[in-house]
Amino acid sequence: MISAARQNSKTDYLSMASATFFIAMPNFWLGLILILLFSLHLDLLPVAGYGGLDHLLLPAITLGAGMMAVTMRLMRSSVLEVLRLDYITTARAKGMDEKRIMYRHVLKNAMIPVITVAGLQLGYLLGGTVIVETIFAWPGIGKLLVDSIDARDIPMIQGCVVFIAIMFSLLNLLVDLSYYFLDPRIKYEKV
Repeated sequence: MISAARQNSKTDYLSMASATFFIAMPNFWLGLILILLFSLHLDLLPVAGYGGLDHLLLPAITLGAGMMAVTMRLMRSSVLEVLRLDYITTARAKGMDEKRIMYRHVLKNAMIPVITVAGLQLGYLLGGTVIVETIFAWPGIGKLLVDSIDARDIPMIQGCVVFIAIMFSLLNLLVDLSYYFLDPRIKYEKV
């Protein structure tokens, strides 16, 4: 929102450049760079394994950086689109505070496409865990799937795929239900 509100400023250019960088960076490469920098050179975080929050930080950044960048770019374009609408001009002409305009009118209307893409990204996040859990030796559904493929354990592979598909479907259902709260004009009819 800040990037869109300050369009064509240094903040806007910096945020869009960093978003483009993280979109272009593959997860496995980012994970290896983070391990090299924060674990080996700076000795701040553990290389692999699981335990406390310090073990979770690098895998979370690796998994979320690209998706955060996509969401950030989409949010910026969505906010810019809403800022150009007539009712925003009317609210400004009435003398409404800019902060109130941004949070009450712009944010709520700009969130619908962002929530849609974020829901899809959360579903794809389950698939992205395969690479991240393998790099960081984190025990989870992704590592279980890779180990099952190595062992040719067909029932376990099928179970993992079905679990991921169910979670993906549930996330998309939650996204569809959230539209009702974001935009009261959207109504679900009883069938």
